[in-house]
Amino acid sequence: MAVDTQTVEKLAELARIDISEETLEEVSHRLGEVLQLVDQLQAVNTDGIAPMAHPLEEKQTLRIDAVTESDRRKEFLALAPQTEEGLYLVPKVID
Repeated sequence: MAVDTQTVEKLAELARIDISEETLEEVSHRLGEVLQLVDQLQAVNTDGIAPMAHPLEEKQTLRIDAVTESDRRKEFLALAPQTEEGLYLVPKVID
């Protein structure tokens, strides 16, 4: 599908981008190539093919969910200027 320069100018106006007169012909040609590729992809029969989330058949390896640090909550609370019932007290910032 060929894209004429008038169509590219209108698209540039709608997208609020500036395409110079020197590159207008090249942009028209490249957009035409992209649309030809889309036409090729749409021509492929995909009946019976399940959609894929990712093209590679790799799996995410997960680490073991185990506690690796000791509980230092009381130490950290002792460093805070103000605490109450295990919570940090901070100044009110929103009225």
